[in-house]
Amino acid sequence: MIQTHAADGIVELQLARAPVNALNPQLCDELVAAIRTAVDQGAQGLILSGNTKVFSAGLDVPYLLSLGDDRDAVMAAWQSFFAAALALAQCPVPVVAAIGGHAPAGGCVLALCCDYRVMARSEDTAKPFRIGLNETQVGLVVPVGILRLMQRVVGVYRAERLVVAGEMVPAERAERIGLVDELVDAEDVVSRAREWLASLLALPQPVMLQTRAIARADVVAALQPENIQLSRFVDAWGDPATQSALRALMARLQK
Repeated sequence: MIQTHAADGIVELQLARAPVNALNPQLCDELVAAIRTAVDQGAQGLILSGNTKVFSAGLDVPYLLSLGDDRDAVMAAWQSFFAAALALAQCPVPVVAAIGGHAPAGGCVLALCCDYRVMARSEDTAKPFRIGLNETQVGLVVPVGILRLMQRVVGVYRAERLVVAGEMVPAERAERIGLVDELVDAEDVVSRAREWLASLLALPQPVMLQTRAIARADVVAALQPENIQLSRFVDAWGDPATQSALRALMARLQK
């Protein structure tokens, strides 16, 4: 589920779970393993990419709903996701998110855990690619740690407005408010991510990496258990109102 492309010390990890890179436990576990392997084999920087329409559609909601009342299985699935987010956050080398399409919910979380975000412009200006934390639209409370990731890049008040409304932000606005760092044509997303990494890797490495670790300590802290409170989150997931909202969402998507 992860395709690896390596060149000049930079490794691209491409999410490859058709059709929309929905994050089930297998994909999350493979991402953690791919990050570890790339670093162990000497990667100096990583690119996390998806496909040309969707970076990642977030958690695999049909899979999670199929687990029914099996709380342990639901808990394990969410643990796999947050482990993948943490692996990106605490990766010892820089990671760029090459966002070639939509990035809702969990897809946005993974992007926020990266050092830098390059997003694609949609060829159809009437249908821009969007990114955001839309959890409230399906009855989920955003964990404190995930809110902090959003606050870190767009500011406290703007994060409040976006997260409370569950807003999916068009790419052009996402760039203006700092939710993504650059907006480029779709065919240039990965190459631009590579260029940005190359410029960073041209710096004296020990100094750059130590400074980066200091600057990103808050990203790692945001994903610690006390800031996610996974047990409480899973309880909210099982709430009948949340389940009803999720099933209604699935019905709309199937249409």
